Amino acid sequence: MNARVTEPKAGEATVVSMPRAEKGAPQAAAPAEAAAPAAPPKKRSNRLVLMIAVPLVLAVGGGYFWLTGGRYEDTDNAFVQQAKVALSADIAGRIASVSVTENEAVKAGQVLFTIDAEPYRIALDQANAALASARVGVEQLKVGYGTAQATLRAAQSTLDIRQAAFDRKTALVQQGNASDATLDDVRLALEQAQNAVVAAQQQVAGATAALGGDPAIATDDHPAVRAAQAAVDVAERNLGKTTVLAPADGVVSQVASLNVGQFVATGTMIASLVETSGSWVEANFKETQLTDIKTGMPAEVSVDAFPGVKLEGTVASIGAATGSEFSLIPAQNATGTWVKVVQRIPVRIDLADASKALLLRTGMSAAVNVDTGRSTLDKLLNR
Repeated sequence: MNARVTEPKAGEATVVSMPRAEKGAPQAAAPAEAAAPAAPPKKRSNRLVLMIAVPLVLAVGGGYFWLTGGRYEDTDNAFVQQAKVALSADIAGRIASVSVTENEAVKAGQVLFTIDAEPYRIALDQANAALASARVGVEQLKVGYGTAQATLRAAQSTLDIRQAAFDRKTALVQQGNASDATLDDVRLALEQAQNAVVAAQQQVAGATAALGGDPAIATDDHPAVRAAQAAVDVAERNLGKTTVLAPADGVVSQVASLNVGQFVATGTMIASLVETSGSWVEANFKETQLTDIKTGMPAEVSVDAFPGVKLEGTVASIGAATGSEFSLIPAQNATGTWVKVVQRIPVRIDLADASKALLLRTGMSAAVNVDTGRSTLDKLLNR
């Protein structure tokens, strides 16, 4: 059965409003999706800039620091050094007194200990007596020389008389006024006088030799007197050495075994003195660091015992060899299992006077920084 549709009459038509699509409905999704792709291109461009800029900045910064660096050479393999003096007695004897204690600070010339001086005082008296005896002996030699001279003059006068008598007797014989037999006694007397002169001359020569070849020599210039005077000087020196003095300012140590009554031999080490008046640092640089280090360059020293304190110093010298070369048995590398190891060379750093204000001790650990005055860029430009 067909339905019949009749048109509405005028005034009977009504307007029906359709409901709007809610947010999130499928109809609104299409336009939103179309607008979203505009943002991602901006984010990708920023990421690309960062990926290029950050490595570039790092490369430029690293290159700058590399080119401007390399001026300073440093090492923490360094130690404070001070002169160490082995104290010993120049003479043998028993210790009479000890005036210092362990690790006591002493001044140059201060008495450390004394040795019994009585044996050396007696030796000095004996030497003085020998000196006086030598002087007396020289005076006796001078008297002997004078006696020999007088004997020679007497023998010469006798010879002159005998010669005159012989000449007269010879003239009488030649004239026939005397026989030849009378000439024999005169000739014998003449020969005896000649022999006496020769003997007297030998005595004078012996006396001259005993006076060192110079009869007018001063008594104290005679060799025997000078030898005796040298013995006196030795005895005086030995007596003075019975008092042992500090050779320099410093700290005395290892005196615990130094006791009164102990016998010490000549030259035996009985104590040590560490000089505090002069300190330096021995820095062991790698051999690869010594290319630009020269004597006279400024250096900065830090001692572990005084954090934050910087000491000024100067490169005084560079070692002639590695430390192993001065060892008792140097390393022998002529083997098939040799492995190359970077060696270290000792460099001496002299400290300025400011180091005296610190209580530096030999063997303290330190760090050294040497200013070579040339950066990596300078080295590349000056090749």
